[in-house]
Amino acid sequence: MHRSAPRLSRILACAAVPVMLVAVGCSSDSGSDAKKATGSSSSSSDAAGAEPTKPAVEPAKFTDLPDACTSIEKKTVKDLVPEAKKKGGTAGRSSDLSVRGSCSWNGLDDKGVNGSQYRWLSVAFTRFDSDQSLGSGAARATEDYTKQVAKEKASEGAQKVAAAAATGIGDEATAITYKLNKTDEDFEYATVVARTGNVVVTLTYNGAGYAGSKTPSAADILKGAQKAAKEAVGKVDATAGSGSAEATPPAGEAEKDDKKGDEKPASEATPKS
Repeated sequence: MHRSAPRLSRILACAAVPVMLVAVGCSSDSGSDAKKATGSSSSSSDAAGAEPTKPAVEPAKFTDLPDACTSIEKKTVKDLVPEAKKKGGTAGRSSDLSVRGSCSWNGLDDKGVNGSQYRWLSVAFTRFDSDQSLGSGAARATEDYTKQVAKEKASEGAQKVAAAAATGIGDEATAITYKLNKTDEDFEYATVVARTGNVVVTLTYNGAGYAGSKTPSAADILKGAQKAAKEAVGKVDATAGSGSAEATPPAGEAEKDDKKGDEKPASEATPKS
């Protein structure tokens, strides 16, 4: 009996070893699972915190502008401004003619005792590049187009203002007509604001009768403005694919050009009555 006691103790001790190993193994697996769970949670958190990549904006259709002073056919200029002071027009100032350009013509057709007819014609182009932070050129041009239409409708001193869609001119166009009294004469005005791709075209045509001559009809002024605007937009369309893609200018430069757009393309001179 005394010799069996030590033997029983050894058996019990050996039986306890597998239990301890199992316990250690479970503890090790538990730690591994915890690390996996922590790593998974961290990855999910990183993925949730990352900002989604913005899709690239659509490239601008036009990378250049036509010469404003040759954007309207010579015959059309002669018909609309019979006695233009400068047949080739007066170009407006621009720091970058690929972004902004303008030209104007004015003249007085003096018929002696039968009176005189004054006419003024101007065209202005503004091109918008695509920019990842500002949007596509077409979207930016659409925004400016809307702004220019509203600006023309609110012309100072304008009377009997009317606006209507001008079909067949660019992607979208609006014709604004009104009367304006200045230099003691009644002027008829017609402005066509059009957008083609990423370019906005603003064409204005007006006229008045002097020394007893009749004021031109609103219908004739509007017809002339629409004809010239269609030619100007056609010149822009002809530039598509004519040049290679240009690097998008810094946003700061684009903002400077947008501010300059509020300026008149050229000063409008009127004759003394």
